[in-house]
Amino acid sequence: MPRKPPYPREVRERAVKMVLEHRHEYDSQWAAITSIAEKMGMTAETLRGWVRQAEVDDGNRPGTTSAEAARIKELERDNRELRRANEILKAASAFFGAGARPATTEAMTEFIDGRRDEYGVEPICHALAFAPSTYYAARKRRVHPSARAVRDAELVPVIELIHERSDGCYGAEKVWWQLERERIPAARCTVERLMRQQGLVGVRRGKRRRTTIRDDQADRPTDLVERNFSAECPNRLWVADFTYVMTWSGVVYVAFVIDAFSRRIVGWKADTTMRTSLVLDTLEMALWSRQRDGIPLADGMVHHNDAGSQYTSLAFTTRLIDAGVDPSVGSVGDGYDNALAESTIGLFKTEKINRRGPWKTLSDVELATLEWVDWYNHERLHSACDRRPPAEYEALHPDRLRAGETQ
Repeated sequence: MPRKPPYPREVRERAVKMVLEHRHEYDSQWAAITSIAEKMGMTAETLRGWVRQAEVDDGNRPGTTSAEAARIKELERDNRELRRANEILKAASAFFGAGARPATTEAMTEFIDGRRDEYGVEPICHALAFAPSTYYAARKRRVHPSARAVRDAELVPVIELIHERSDGCYGAEKVWWQLERERIPAARCTVERLMRQQGLVGVRRGKRRRTTIRDDQADRPTDLVERNFSAECPNRLWVADFTYVMTWSGVVYVAFVIDAFSRRIVGWKADTTMRTSLVLDTLEMALWSRQRDGIPLADGMVHHNDAGSQYTSLAFTTRLIDAGVDPSVGSVGDGYDNALAESTIGLFKTEKINRRGPWKTLSDVELATLEWVDWYNHERLHSACDRRPPAEYEALHPDRLRAGETQ
């Protein structure tokens, strides 16, 4: 059975905060933990452990705080690593003779080979500031040299000889010409590469000019949806947006990520600011919830949103790319370009916020959003889902595929 993904830190903190803030609304703390854990998609024992640790961190329960435990663990790890690094440096000093033996790639590979079983490759490379990829590539080349490596080994002495005979004046072009004169076949790009590897350069006249100036003005992603909010399977198209809720303590912003296939809300967050972290944490929850449910992201999946600065920020776009998701942005000031997200937010405002206000604090809005999202995903019937709740509509998707294959 595959291991479940770890809970995001933001989700853990949010669950603990809701238990502590809404404890008085339940008969007991356990009742609050059980209710909130069920809606957040985690076990009650897991949430209780987080709550107890939070109480220790706040000084309300004896024990070792998270910061102290993390610090002790970090110090122990640092001590082990320093002791190991010291042993590696002593061995390297003896091996290389305090500089008498050049630390070439071949020599470094030989040293690592002799001590990899004792210390491991990565620790040795870290202590000696030597890239592990360089070590593995050198070993592979030594055991199974490629045809290009063999050819390079033949060309390098000839190129060095030609460069030396020119008294270091020849650059790649003239070395290449000389190779042709001597009827030694080689591409010019090969000569350039080998001379660069060997540190061979020719003489240059004049000052090199910088003719290409990079433009730092980055264009926002294009609209890949074009108002077509249909999807043939889960995780094919996500849409996102956020709204605001007025409370007695200030404005609260609530962000959502919706799967266009089933209209299911796969991620949400409430916060007092509308910075990039608001939409980024919502995206992280969506990715985590899909991974937890074992629903992989579809190839060419698109995340669509409006042209808000939070969604067009570098951090948000980079996270989408890292997750293998194609970003899509609608036009500025046109609600129809993100109609599905606007519609879902409209339901949220109409069905929960406007009917149950006024709201006092962020925690009140957060708990209300949790309750509404849970109800919306698992109980609310949706016309786009064959009059089923989004979660049920998704669960029946494999059956519909099998039925279509048998027809």
